[in-house]
Amino acid sequence: MTAHAAGSGTTRMPRSRSRVHRALVAGAVGAAVLLAGCGGQDPDVTVGLITKQEENPYWVTMREVAETVAGDENVRLLTATGSGDADVESQVEALARMTEEGADGILIAPTDSEAVVPAIEEARAAGVTVIAVDTPTEPEDAVDALFATDNEEAGRLAGEYAAAKAQEFGLEPRIALLNLTPGGASGLQREAGFLDGFGIGADDPQVVGAGDTEGDRDLGEQVMGDLLAEHPDINVVYAVNEPAALGAVAALQDADVDLGQVVLVTIDGGCEAIKDAVRPGDIDATVQQYPENMAREGVTALAEHARGGPAPSGFLDTGAVLITGSPAPGVESRDVAFGVRNCWGD
Repeated sequence: MTAHAAGSGTTRMPRSRSRVHRALVAGAVGAAVLLAGCGGQDPDVTVGLITKQEENPYWVTMREVAETVAGDENVRLLTATGSGDADVESQVEALARMTEEGADGILIAPTDSEAVVPAIEEARAAGVTVIAVDTPTEPEDAVDALFATDNEEAGRLAGEYAAAKAQEFGLEPRIALLNLTPGGASGLQREAGFLDGFGIGADDPQVVGAGDTEGDRDLGEQVMGDLLAEHPDINVVYAVNEPAALGAVAALQDADVDLGQVVLVTIDGGCEAIKDAVRPGDIDATVQQYPENMAREGVTALAEHARGGPAPSGFLDTGAVLITGSPAPGVESRDVAFGVRNCWGD
């Protein structure tokens, strides 16, 4: 729906120490090796970072911040990425390669929370410390630690907001769910959180359709278009991330749906979506997360442990804040200006 008045409120701020770093270059990375050092010293620690893909600026930001921190910490950084959010094979190969190349620790954002576990177990058996970033493994204790957004809480914020807005505008909810992939724990947690925040279960008749987008804009547009063809009265849309949400906006516009009659919520917090879609109100709200915190805390923790410090363990919540230009009563949020100041990507 169209944005109304800018607003602010209390917020769940990230726990990490510094502000957002913006991505400057978005080049594809297959298996790059970066020798990061300071003062001419050879790095004494090797850390790997395995992300899902480089089309989404979220992952570009994570890599670039990891590169910066590796330079500051005199760490040799190995990086690898897949072709998309469902590319498991590339991640399995990267885990084996980084282990062979002597990585002391590896950060990985699993594309499939179960399928990558055997490869993670092999790396850990070889003495590599593994931290999951962004996305948990299944089981979660397959890694040493998890540094991520509380994905269920992020989804709950989006659901609470969507429910409040639907009530405010007198809608009889007809909900579409644009999910991630069947094996992606972060997507499953976000969906569960959204449904809980909206106050419904997965089998509630208000949910008229759902589809997997792999977090991709084109697939988001396709799935949204297919759902609209079956259910043209959809008036609440949850999208697992901003690329999928932007695809949904395009499909709604192509179907001549009045965006002012649809509540659309998502999760990410990138600059493109906040400036071009949340600010004008095409996307009603996004839950901003902080990939730079995951990279910064992850590289630092692995470097400290490799040098004799404590082993990383447990869950580090890297923060989530609901951003909107049209606040909902009783739902914590910050305004678009805050989102722009803290967004990532171009």
